[in-house]
Amino acid sequence: MGSLCQAPRRHSSAAKWLGFVTAVWVQAISGNNYTFSNYSDALKSLMALTQLQLNSLSVAKDVGKAFGILAGLASDRLSTPVILLIGSVEGLIGYGVQWLVVSRRIRPLPYWQMCILLCMGGNSTTWMNTAVLVTCVRNFSRNRGPVSGILKGFVGLSTAIFTDLSASLFPNPNPSPSTFLIMLSVVPLFVCLSAVFFLRELPPPSSPAAEDDPEEDSKYFRVFNAVAVAVALYLLAFDISAPHGPIFSKIFAAVLLLLLASPFSVPAYTFLKTVRFRNEPAVVERPGVISEPLLIREGPSVEKEVAEAEERRPVIGEDHTIMEAVSTVDFWIMFMSFLCGVGTGLTVMNNMGQMGLALGYSDVSMFVSLMSIWGFFGRIGSGTISEYFLKKAGTPRPLWNAASQVMMAVGYVVMALALPGSLYVGSVTVGMCYGVRLAVTVPTASELFGLKYYGLIYNILILNLPLGSFLFSGLLAGLLYDAQATRTAGGGNTCVGAHCYRLVFMVMAMACIVGFGLDVVLSIRTRRVYAKIYTSKRRSKRSEAAPNGQ
Repeated sequence: MGSLCQAPRRHSSAAKWLGFVTAVWVQAISGNNYTFSNYSDALKSLMALTQLQLNSLSVAKDVGKAFGILAGLASDRLSTPVILLIGSVEGLIGYGVQWLVVSRRIRPLPYWQMCILLCMGGNSTTWMNTAVLVTCVRNFSRNRGPVSGILKGFVGLSTAIFTDLSASLFPNPNPSPSTFLIMLSVVPLFVCLSAVFFLRELPPPSSPAAEDDPEEDSKYFRVFNAVAVAVALYLLAFDISAPHGPIFSKIFAAVLLLLLASPFSVPAYTFLKTVRFRNEPAVVERPGVISEPLLIREGPSVEKEVAEAEERRPVIGEDHTIMEAVSTVDFWIMFMSFLCGVGTGLTVMNNMGQMGLALGYSDVSMFVSLMSIWGFFGRIGSGTISEYFLKKAGTPRPLWNAASQVMMAVGYVVMALALPGSLYVGSVTVGMCYGVRLAVTVPTASELFGLKYYGLIYNILILNLPLGSFLFSGLLAGLLYDAQATRTAGGGNTCVGAHCYRLVFMVMAMACIVGFGLDVVLSIRTRRVYAKIYTSKRRSKRSEAAPNGQ
């Protein structure tokens, strides 16, 4: 009987890890929403826009995230492949028509139509991210930190991947905005078409003996982390060693694609282990292994708990409906602190083109790539570190968000001072802290409000992206820039000098200090939840280790 249980487990394990590999690929191309600075100046000059009008276009892009609620609702009704296809086709249309405009194959569309196109492009990523995050968090429910860190880490790298691939494959001497847009429209479509065959939610193990070995899972996660770090360092080396010749650039692109394909070795290895287990003698089921929920409740019987749950509101740490979640103080503390971090971070990403020009840089692709790469380090590092300290000491995850808010505030102050090299320091700091915010908030939301309606709750939280973009980028940065700018002959405007964004940076630094206070409050309010999670993980680890001590 042991061998019969073991073989299905191995088959399921191989399928789960193959799905995770394709999820990584989807995330590696789904950060196109952060690449606006690479082609924003082309739109500004082509359409003769003021900075406020250009920033309103970037807000429209981020408003697409607001319609991610539709993806959240669909996550409980449609299969993962269908959700992926919706996102990829929508992105093809949104970015494809922008390419037609920027490449001058068609005349610029009316302003409101361009807003719709950018909104579609922004919304396309919500379908991809929802499909990937919901499916993988459910498939790896006991490893939410590493899963979130790895997936969000590759989202952080996606901007650098697109930017550097475009620079290496189409140098002229710098990649044209139209070339960049065609990549944004076509590449995600082909990646998602490959993912629809492998990425799907798998049923939970039927018995304790069918569960994956936690130590083995940790080993595989280390492989993904190593690949992600290798990709990040490889991209960073390419950026700081520029300029490059055409042959070197093509070799760089080929090696990068090989690195992105290398995680396939994990499901291949698990499949080979399946073949080996077929020829081995029966394996006795491990006695004493107990499958436990993330949180363990002590006291009444299960039947009594079910009866009581029908009459009382859920507490933090249990499954919440969306209405139950938004009626809690903890949800709104998380929402507002998230706004302070991602809203200000998006402002830098959306305005990096004009920030660089104001400080005398003609090409800002280096800063866009640096924000992406260091955003990756923030995402993958915070996911792994927060999980480690949660398992070791029950440290609340929101404390890591609090630390990131302080560092982000320092980054804005450095950029406001406009000292030599401040844009390098600021882009690295802001990119890394923005990555921490995204990677830590994802598992935090699932731990506080449960997995049952997680897809919808996640998409409610990322309403902060369009809201923050509107408040900090569309209004704050747009209005203050235009107040300092001078009109150009074509009808647009421009501003050169450190004064263009100084006040913007100082206001955003103060917003991050407010966010720091909110995160500290949330850490205090949720410390008991994380103490229970810590106890649950300790008991689970002891029960898994018990058979080895017999």
